Amino acid sequence: MDRTETFEAERPRLLGIATRVLGDHAEAEDVVQQAWLRLDRAVTRDGTEIDNLPAWLTTVTTRLCLDRLRARTPVPVEDPHLEDAALEPWSDPVTDPADDVALADTVGIALQAVIDRLSPRERVAFVLHDSFGFDFATIGAVLDTSPVAARKLASRARAKVAQPAPEDALADWEVVDAFMAAARGGDFERLLQLLAPDAVVGADEAAVLAGTPASIEGRDEVAAFFNGSAQAAMAVFVGDRPASAWFHRGAAAVVFDFEVADGKVRAITFRADPDVLGQVVRRDGPTAR
Repeated sequence: MDRTETFEAERPRLLGIATRVLGDHAEAEDVVQQAWLRLDRAVTRDGTEIDNLPAWLTTVTTRLCLDRLRARTPVPVEDPHLEDAALEPWSDPVTDPADDVALADTVGIALQAVIDRLSPRERVAFVLHDSFGFDFATIGAVLDTSPVAARKLASRARAKVAQPAPEDALADWEVVDAFMAAARGGDFERLLQLLAPDAVVGADEAAVLAGTPASIEGRDEVAAFFNGSAQAAMAVFVGDRPASAWFHRGAAAVVFDFEVADGKVRAITFRADPDVLGQVVRRDGPTAR
């Protein structure tokens, strides 16, 4: 294959890496396109010969992601002793590889807030190793560090993701938005992860008259109801509570009023009472619009 065909064959994998690292699909697409432009410049203008094009593309894409992560974090947060990790005694906690894969696969939307708080290098090492199975020699080359230091970065990141510090707990609005994103995307497994075992759905009288179900009980049943639905719902506050709502002609028509506890959705109540709708304010994340 020529380089264009090779790039197109590699694009889905590169996009997957960039999306996991950056947590933003649109930004990931931009990074992958930038990697193509660098490839074209390197080969066409500079006459560079690339022996292993997939590896070259992986390195360039990951480093472009790393540049963007660093731009988001203007104050250095790296451990100044990490580059000397090869000189330190280091014992990676014993884990089952299957558990690592399961952890990486459940990160997605629900724990993206925790991933966002990792240092850029921890984030890259964790995603490349736990999500995509790269060895630490390759990760070390991408990060310009040793394989031992790369292993340490990934291990520290894994510990933070598996057992978030109290300050890394997901805010209620992050849980609500994660749930709605999983609903729109038809991600049944993530819906289950975000719901408490005894989750329920209810509705006020006005919402029932508008066509919402009066009651749904149980995590599986609630997840099945929302799976692939709520495409047009928008993020709102109801008073001071993060929620979501359907709008009609610019006005809130039905509110999804969430009860969140310990990072899980315990209850969702559909509300269409005019007094409740009068409290609805659009929001972006934690900020009212």
